Amino acid sequence: MDGALRSPELEVFLASLNIGRPLSGTVAAIERYGVFVALDDGPDHPLFPGVGFITVPELSWRRIEAASDVVRVGQRVTCEFLQVDTWNLEARLSLRALRPDPFQAFADRSPVGQRLRGRVTGVVPFGVFVQVADGVEGLVRLRDLAPAEGDPTDAVRIGDELPLLVAELDRERRRLLLSPADPERADG
Repeated sequence: MDGALRSPELEVFLASLNIGRPLSGTVAAIERYGVFVALDDGPDHPLFPGVGFITVPELSWRRIEAASDVVRVGQRVTCEFLQVDTWNLEARLSLRALRPDPFQAFADRSPVGQRLRGRVTGVVPFGVFVQVADGVEGLVRLRDLAPAEGDPTDAVRIGDELPLLVAELDRERRRLLLSPADPERADG
């Protein structure tokens, strides 16, 4: 291990782990940047409240505001082992890896051209994010929402419901591009 921290027992344990292995433990502490997990089979960490660590993006497939939206201290969890953080002597874990990806399920049932409705969840300089299914958001480019002479940020507000079409779907990168649909059309 190349980190400044040294613990022979911990180093041996971490070296024994295989990528993809499920590891169980108890949530020991929640920080703004992630969650420490006291692993059932591992030794204690000399500095941190747990040998396992889950970064916020690895907690859930859904966008979350805080780690406490997903887990609580004392909760039992089973995670997938991703890698060893050799600097901090931690097992990096993923809670979401052992759960179905809602994006892939959405992609299975929503081909390009599919009509759907979505709720605006965010407005950014280049577009708006729209939730089209539980745990699935897509982007509608602002230039597709507002006429060229209008202010695109006046086109929609957070919470607005929009009729949409699936314009592009990238399973590998988990990206969904949407375009406005003609609300007058009743088909689809």
